[in-house]
Amino acid sequence: MLRETRVVEAPVFSPAAVVASCVGFVLIGVLQALYGPAIPALREEFGLSPSAAGLGLSAHFVGGVGGVLLFDRWFGAIGNRRILGASYLLMAVGAAGFALAPQWPLALAAALLAGLGFGGIDYGLNQLFAVGFGHRSTAMLNILNAHFGIGAILGPALIGAVGAEDYPAVFLVFALVNLPLLLCLKGVRDRAPQPSEGAYDSGGVLGRSLASVLGVFVALYVLHVGIEAGVGGWEPTHLETVGYGAGAAATATSVYWLMMTVGRFLVAPIALRYSPQAIITVSCTGMTVCLMLASISDLAPYAYAGVGLFIAPIFPTGLPWLHRAAPRARRAGALVIAASMVGGVVAGPALGKAIEWSGVEAVPLLLGGVSALCLAATLWLIRSTRSRSHSSRSH
Repeated sequence: MLRETRVVEAPVFSPAAVVASCVGFVLIGVLQALYGPAIPALREEFGLSPSAAGLGLSAHFVGGVGGVLLFDRWFGAIGNRRILGASYLLMAVGAAGFALAPQWPLALAAALLAGLGFGGIDYGLNQLFAVGFGHRSTAMLNILNAHFGIGAILGPALIGAVGAEDYPAVFLVFALVNLPLLLCLKGVRDRAPQPSEGAYDSGGVLGRSLASVLGVFVALYVLHVGIEAGVGGWEPTHLETVGYGAGAAATATSVYWLMMTVGRFLVAPIALRYSPQAIITVSCTGMTVCLMLASISDLAPYAYAGVGLFIAPIFPTGLPWLHRAAPRARRAGALVIAASMVGGVVAGPALGKAIEWSGVEAVPLLLGGVSALCLAATLWLIRSTRSRSHSSRSH
């Protein structure tokens, strides 16, 4: 029987801690977006090839995966405040080290360190928001992750405003801005809530079904983040190939990222009325249609903006669904968040190889095929978790 567990303890976040968490997500969005625009200055300063300069972001992502897995191991063993505090400090120290590093290997080590903190914040706050707001968790997660998008838009703008050659100053300011957030951690409940606290326990899935559900959730996260990174990386090239100017292509790509941010804010009130399953089904369907339309050159810039709008809710909306489908799988959240980072790393080389075979004009169709797989995974998850839930309630 469907039952709701009532939480009688203090809320997981005070209002001030909610605001600080959103600022924290702006900061991790800024950090991830700073490396790319700094590449020209990094190449000049350290004498790097383009691929070597790109290792800064790779080191960041490797650190991010490590941070997710490391802090998941500590989650529940030590207080939430310590986990988040250590993460903010690692980001601050890593960013300052990257700014001041005299040699490229030291800069990469610092990027790895900042990535560890990035992973801790990304995992820790997503995990706590997923279980900390009851039926409002989906809406709150979309608002939280929308602030990541604000940071991702703000980062390149900061580098553009001061000039790539002054990237150390931007990284140092970033490091300092992290520190006041440590003062707001007293508003975070220190005991780690379990997924069933404040959420509906619909029986979940067990045994082999649990392994299958987790595997398909991981696939959904890897694939949709691959699409997200693929559009962001290849949209400018595709638009230029089909006849748009470089400026128009760059602007259209900025609109794509902006629509991703707007989409998360827009879906927050919708998430109070509709289930995560329904929202993700509509998102994957719309994303697939828009990618197919992007193969028509006259529609491409508008279709890519639509992709940004539809893909926006998938990452934050999937986490509460995961916790309800597998409430006893404590490591599930870490698994899918780490998988999403791996998806971002793997997407570039994999899509690049596919484009070598098919040509740049095929980019939207290739990504549309991946999007159709996301829709198939979503429909499978709905059927699988619904059948198990019905079975649990019938006993």
